[in-house]
Amino acid sequence: MQHRHLISSRLTRNATAALVVAGLLAAAQGSSRTATPRFYSDDPIKREPASADASGAAEWDIDLFYDLAYQLFNTAGQKPTNTPAGNLNTVDEVPDSSWFTNRIGSRPITAEELQRGPVAGPAPAPQKWTLTREKSAGMAPGFTAKDANGETWFVSFDAKANPRGATAAVVISTKIFWALGYNQVEYFVTSFAPGSATIDPKATKKRPAGKRTPMTEDDVRELLEKVPREPDGTVRAAAGRLLPGRVIGGFRYKGTRPDDPNDIVPHEHRRELRALRVFGAWTNLTDMKAGNTLDTVVTEGGRSIVRHYLQDVGSTFGVGAAGPHDANEGWEHIYEGGPTRKRLFTFGFGLSPWQTAEYPDYPSIGLFEGDSFDPETWKPRAPTQAFVEMRDDDAFWAARRVMAFSDDLIRAVVKTGELGDDAQEKYLADTLIVRRDKIGRAYLPKINPIVDPVLSATGELTFGNAAVQYGFAPAPATYTAVWGRFDNATGTSTRIGQTSGSQLRMQAPAGLPTTAGSFIEVELSATDPGHPAWTRPIKVHFRRDGAAWTLVGLQRLPPKEPGPATH
Repeated sequence: MQHRHLISSRLTRNATAALVVAGLLAAAQGSSRTATPRFYSDDPIKREPASADASGAAEWDIDLFYDLAYQLFNTAGQKPTNTPAGNLNTVDEVPDSSWFTNRIGSRPITAEELQRGPVAGPAPAPQKWTLTREKSAGMAPGFTAKDANGETWFVSFDAKANPRGATAAVVISTKIFWALGYNQVEYFVTSFAPGSATIDPKATKKRPAGKRTPMTEDDVRELLEKVPREPDGTVRAAAGRLLPGRVIGGFRYKGTRPDDPNDIVPHEHRRELRALRVFGAWTNLTDMKAGNTLDTVVTEGGRSIVRHYLQDVGSTFGVGAAGPHDANEGWEHIYEGGPTRKRLFTFGFGLSPWQTAEYPDYPSIGLFEGDSFDPETWKPRAPTQAFVEMRDDDAFWAARRVMAFSDDLIRAVVKTGELGDDAQEKYLADTLIVRRDKIGRAYLPKINPIVDPVLSATGELTFGNAAVQYGFAPAPATYTAVWGRFDNATGTSTRIGQTSGSQLRMQAPAGLPTTAGSFIEVELSATDPGHPAWTRPIKVHFRRDGAAWTLVGLQRLPPKEPGPATH
């Protein structure tokens, strides 16, 4: 069974759960047997099926201390297995799902759409806030509160020394990660007038000993003393709308959720979770933990499914909930024995890169820069198994989406943070642009960068080169295509001929089949002395549909590469 068919609708229709698991194991072992057709009439599928009812999914708690310790002392030492991502369709793409929705990089995104992001409802009505409890997620100071319209929001504030920093970061980053495809909370920049806020009689606050007691005016006063005030006495805030559905806790970056029958691909083998290593590096999203995720049970298509959210992406750029990031964030995990021992045994003279990086004095930006940034050595506070398993084809996929953010789009989304300072706003946008380009330069030329193959009815093949498109590599001297008739039942190919040229188009050799339902296989490679990896071809398959050819298959890397993956 082909690895990329695990998510196809035919499995949902015809296979038992045991067959799904057996198929996954066979794919992980690199099985090449074709017991069933390689391609089906619905390939490539556009949406990952979720046909089983998940109403039985129950709330669970993830021990965040154990999760952090496991990541630092176990996951950090793991080696990649080179297992291909398990949730791809036949053209090497991630279908839409309850985890992910294709947006930027798959279709045009306007500046207006990006500035709106996940927002679907009205902004909060801040004329009056009724506090119901402390904010239940994240480290930023704040409250769970109802606005003047009675809608529930999670209201967070800035650190006193870094006005506008944390609130801007969470608003900007939720729009960026929404555009990248992730389910996000609807966030707004809003205001909080302490004098007009009231405490709900049923409001409680969790005390240090774990007990809940009634919230008091002293609790409110103590919190507001720690946050900056605007000139009119109000407090700037970020308000996140309450998510729809029944909350059942977060998700892990490894394994599956046992009570969700639709969750059959281990999370470390979901490409969109692996890709967070690249997206996190771009935005400096250092706090990747289960506590910043959230699963909810919602009704979709007449059945209950689990929807998965990146609930808190506010630990981006250079300012967090409590103020600037620590100087080593983005450079080292919270604990790394090697660098620590080096600094100790050299009496501090064995400097790490983060100790020599330079940052401007911008309190709303914090420690965020692009000149010393290296996407391949960037690190979050703690690793995840999904990051360990990222292959070069996953990173290539992610880098194309980062590069889809034009300069104008980046400047447009930064404006939504309402930083109130042109210099800081420009610096943040400029730094994101620099980091974007470093990501593209690191990952796009690393493997064969041929993309978007199209075969016309008359046999003209056109394609692109992602590395050349953005100026990260010169055009190769030669592109080569090896053509063959493909037997969809046996998975074998019979050679027709070979064509080559220096342009991003070439004519197929004589002998292409013309019968509807026929398949052909094309192996596409490039010759460039500076990029020997480009000689390894991508393998594409087209199906004859009437008078046209439809792309139904694309394989960028072999199902199982020899040796450890490179990052």
